[in-house]
Amino acid sequence: MRTFLFLLAGVFTCAVYRFLISPFIQPYPMLFRLVPFTLAIFWFGIVLTNMIIGITRAGYGAGEEIIIALVIFLPSALLLFWPALK
Repeated sequence: MRTFLFLLAGVFTCAVYRFLISPFIQPYPMLFRLVPFTLAIFWFGIVLTNMIIGITRAGYGAGEEIIIALVIFLPSALLLFWPALK
């Protein structure tokens, strides 16, 4: 259940980012490429913290938690960088 909630939070964060950044794309086109990197680093920090807590407190193995971290991080990162890759 936590994985689904983190995945949902990541997608919601990307949607909010797209909504908030859209008025500033015309006057500041560099934001279109700069802000996704900062948001991806922020989201990676959250995912990494979740992974560390899963390993140290919940007792899961590192292999299990890395897969879950990738499942949480990659869809959000793809949503962030999809327009920049076109």
